[in-house]
Amino acid sequence: MSIEWITLLMFGSLLLVLILGMPVAFACGSIGMIFTITLLGPSGASLGIVRTFTLMNNYLLAAIPLFIFMAAILERSGIMEELYEVIYRWMGGIRGGVASATVVACTILAAMVGVIGASETTMSMIALPEMFKRGYNKRLAMGAVLAGGTLGILIPPSVLMIVYGLVANESIGQLYAGSFLPGFLLSGLYIAYITIRCWIRPEMGPAVPLEERISFVQKLMIARGIVVPMILVALVLGIMFAGIASPTEAAGVGAFGSIVIVTLQRKFSWAKLYQACENTLKATSMVLWTIFGANLFVALYVAVGGANFVEDSLLGSGLGRWGVLLFMQVILLFLGCFLDWVGILMLCVPIFVPIIKKLGFDPIWFGVLYSVNMQISFLSPPFGYALFYLAGAVGPRLGITTREIWWSAIPFIALQVVGLALCIVFPQIILWAPQMLYK
Repeated sequence: MSIEWITLLMFGSLLLVLILGMPVAFACGSIGMIFTITLLGPSGASLGIVRTFTLMNNYLLAAIPLFIFMAAILERSGIMEELYEVIYRWMGGIRGGVASATVVACTILAAMVGVIGASETTMSMIALPEMFKRGYNKRLAMGAVLAGGTLGILIPPSVLMIVYGLVANESIGQLYAGSFLPGFLLSGLYIAYITIRCWIRPEMGPAVPLEERISFVQKLMIARGIVVPMILVALVLGIMFAGIASPTEAAGVGAFGSIVIVTLQRKFSWAKLYQACENTLKATSMVLWTIFGANLFVALYVAVGGANFVEDSLLGSGLGRWGVLLFMQVILLFLGCFLDWVGILMLCVPIFVPIIKKLGFDPIWFGVLYSVNMQISFLSPPFGYALFYLAGAVGPRLGITTREIWWSAIPFIALQVVGLALCIVFPQIILWAPQMLYK
């Protein structure tokens, strides 16, 4: 069978079972196994066992449940609520300040949790009612929560970067270093957009009344509660960037440190620990099953010559190196409307990264571009996860419709595309920090 027919049948079958509602992990795994036995014979089934066992023995994978556990513990300690209260008190006095405070709080939370589910859900429940109560424009308020929450997939300790580093065989420390400035760039774009719109139309985001504002000394007093968690985040990232600890070891420090913090703050309970462990198990299982299933699918496709077929097609297309890069970004944007980031990463990165290297691009740069691109996927209808997090958390309670949520995301999707374009046109936005820290 020709590689063209294999490509059409494999990806066509995958699309069909996804449309029928099968989860990405089992869709990739089942299609991969069926085609493995069909093309390689019954003995080819051992390919799935070997690939899965090899991945299970990878030391870096242990960092995923540890970082997720750290996020789950911090979420249940009430630190997220305290953080929002602090930022809200500091910034509420300016037009659009509560929405901007939401973005700032999400930016800081992103450095604590590494996943978007916790910050997206929590900020939806905390920030949205506050903004609605103060007469904020509904779409602006929802957009601030949606866009701010997606920063968790980019800013360290992003779980996405761990998986990308594992699949592409690149330094996770360099990926983390390269993602800081793009994360702050996007956060700055969100805040600039909110501030400009609210200065042009003050009714969209009125400032907090004078009688509700507090003094500078009081602001400093309420900020004390978030100092220790911030020190933990700085410690975890610092020992990793300094080369003192590997990502897995740093994740272990973060997991243990989070328990110490909630214990010192007298917020520890066995019930919270049990819930954190349960959530960690569910989230980690979802990520790992998707990795195993997609890994089998891609392993077979590469084994039958699929990677060479895609490489020859792209390099022979006449698009040029930048045209090929932009075409890859369009593919990722399209897939982001229908698949989660793990499935897209496992399907595309093993094929794209060798091409990126042949074209002379930095794979660290491409990895951060991929992460920025995946932020867009979390807001992209019809299957953007952030949209469902917000709808599930507060939709019925606040009378928010799915249509309103989708419309609120559109301006921030445009800002994310601007951020992606800036990172492509000015690669040093990504590469400056890795070059400084790892030269």
